[in-house]
Amino acid sequence: MMNAIEVNDISKAYGRVKALDHVSFSVGKGEVFGLIGPDGAGKTTMFRILCTLLLPDQGTATVDGFDVVKQMSAIRQRVGYMPGKFSLYQDLTVEENLKFFATLFGTTIEEGYDSIKAIYSQIERFKNRRAGALSGGMKQKLALSCALVHSPSVLFLDEPTTGVDPVSRKELWEMLFMLKERHITIVASTPYLDEVRRCERVAFLDQGKLRGIDTPDRILTEFADIFNPPGIDHGKLAQTKEDNVIEVEHLVKAFGSFRAVDDISFTVKKGEIFGFLGANGAGKTTAMHMLTGLNQPTSGTGRVVGYDIRTEYEQIKKHIGYMSQKFSLYEDLTVAENIRLFAGIYGMDDDAITRKTDELLERLHFTDHKNTLVASLPLGWKQKLAFSVSIFHEPGIVFLDEPTGGVDPATRRQFWELIYDASERGITVFVTTHYMDEAEYCDRISIMVDGKIKAMGTPAALKKEFNQPDMDHVFTYLARQATRSSD
Repeated sequence: MMNAIEVNDISKAYGRVKALDHVSFSVGKGEVFGLIGPDGAGKTTMFRILCTLLLPDQGTATVDGFDVVKQMSAIRQRVGYMPGKFSLYQDLTVEENLKFFATLFGTTIEEGYDSIKAIYSQIERFKNRRAGALSGGMKQKLALSCALVHSPSVLFLDEPTTGVDPVSRKELWEMLFMLKERHITIVASTPYLDEVRRCERVAFLDQGKLRGIDTPDRILTEFADIFNPPGIDHGKLAQTKEDNVIEVEHLVKAFGSFRAVDDISFTVKKGEIFGFLGANGAGKTTAMHMLTGLNQPTSGTGRVVGYDIRTEYEQIKKHIGYMSQKFSLYEDLTVAENIRLFAGIYGMDDDAITRKTDELLERLHFTDHKNTLVASLPLGWKQKLAFSVSIFHEPGIVFLDEPTGGVDPATRRQFWELIYDASERGITVFVTTHYMDEAEYCDRISIMVDGKIKAMGTPAALKKEFNQPDMDHVFTYLARQATRSSD
């Protein structure tokens, strides 16, 4: 089989950091190939070199027989690239984005329509909507359409499904296998193990070095300590817990005639780890905005840590912790400076800040990095720090909005150990996630569909109720019943 990609002894350094260290591999024409490894492994650097966006320090690479240094323009006509961060123009419409990318490659939507028809037809009715207003799944389809409009022979996807719900992720991979039938070579990176298993072969990068290349099952077995760390023991909630930290009754949030949240009721107990799940567009984020005081309901009632979400939302903000999926600390401040800044915002006094900062740094094993700029920390470290800062003032509840997006399994496990520790100290954890193995870690779960809560209970109870083997199957079963589009 002819190779579409040849990588020979490629190295790339940023200062003293070796992003790639003598890496060699090949990808067959028409192969679905995975590039996997923890954050900072060198995957994005490799994608950028192969797409001619970066020059290697050493070694050679070819794509479709063309050299990545000497024949850049030929390669750029032949590859499609979806970078990790959403690459489209948020303030342009769907159609305007597609026209722009077609023009870049010297073609038109009409000329390239056959290449994108199967995917673009699913979002074409929203062609006049701004890209920034699309759901995660629809953005993904638009980005893929833009990457395919010039009929590339090789497609590079750098974590294309991070932050996207499991059903939309499955749809994307079904689309990729349609592309494979057209003999398009696909190279994808992903932190999701179910997606890793859909590749024909995978290369495992770690700290810039190639540690293995083989079938997914063999790599996942050989490096199980990284990709399949042991589960976490968590003492389940006693039945005699203290008062409810969240009480919601008949909550509604409407935008015109559209009910984003449509009459939901539930309670969450002190110290509980409560998973709040739903497909993109189900209403989760809108509900969280009401619970955290960022938005007020259209009708219904709710109390969070004893305060009314309608009238006392400023008090709620002072008594909760919050960590968004977008990293929230200041990258140009040191670890210690970030802790001090946020502790001051939460109204803590200097003595308490100093004492608790030392305790936190020791607990996280960050003492030697106290004066390190946050920008230079690995993603997993940043997320552990952001979580620790969000509960530094010992709030009654912490809201975590997809806190582990794009993080490898071993780092996610460490993050959940911090969550369990917070829960055991009496802090309630309200978490959204698209990783269904994380859903299994929660005490209870609710699943939203079309603005309503369709199911609620422990993971074990939900699997039994819907006769499904795991939470991924439970979620997919319910999410596929949605009638409104995730727009």
